[in-house]
Amino acid sequence: MPRITIHDLDMFYEKMGMGEAVIFLHSGYSRGILAFASQLLDFQRKYTCYLLDLRGHGRTRCESLEWSTPQIAEDILQFMDRLNITKAHLVGYSLGANVALYVAINNPDKVATITTIGTSGFCDPTGAEQFEPEWLLQTEQMDFINQMIERHEEAHKGNWQQYLRQSALDWTLFPQLTREQLGLIRCPALFITGEHDPFVGEEKLKLLVSIVKESSYLVVAGGSHRPHMIRENPVLVNDSILAFLDANPIR
Repeated sequence: MPRITIHDLDMFYEKMGMGEAVIFLHSGYSRGILAFASQLLDFQRKYTCYLLDLRGHGRTRCESLEWSTPQIAEDILQFMDRLNITKAHLVGYSLGANVALYVAINNPDKVATITTIGTSGFCDPTGAEQFEPEWLLQTEQMDFINQMIERHEEAHKGNWQQYLRQSALDWTLFPQLTREQLGLIRCPALFITGEHDPFVGEEKLKLLVSIVKESSYLVVAGGSHRPHMIRENPVLVNDSILAFLDANPIR
């Protein structure tokens, strides 16, 4: 499997398909191939798909166990430069959606479109405390703990407590974006949420669309925080994103 050295990172990624570049940015607690398993077959038919394990996650390695949303955004730019990707479509879910916002705001020339799933564009720390290692141990969430150890052992070097603390900290702090900053996004944007997503919802997306000029939104009926995944509505989400990308090719 491909790896690339970016400053202090030994970054793991997967590449498949042919065509314009689409970079998939996964959520916290997940990995690229897991977060977007339901998108691969549809997207690779027309696009070159890059699925990264972000800093602090999965099979990406680093001596430092600290990371943040803005830092990951810088990693994405370095990744693009190293692979000679001059411009790409970004598809981000949750943490990855926030990363996409940072990249689009700070480096607009590198971004053709952004699609976000599961973010309002504003920080919402609700629920982060339930992912602190102490709370998980107290409530005996061993299945989740073991899952995190298995998924991210290379990234956190066996220190799963630090991984979970770092994830909860980033959730609490980011995105640190103002309305003025969000208004700097100039590329076409599609914002997606599930009808029952506890962190987003239609009203928050309406606010985001009112700030970002060339944007639209989709609420997936019956969907949760992960409407693009299997057992939810990946067909609707995939068809919607693909139509959006087709209408906004890289120029």
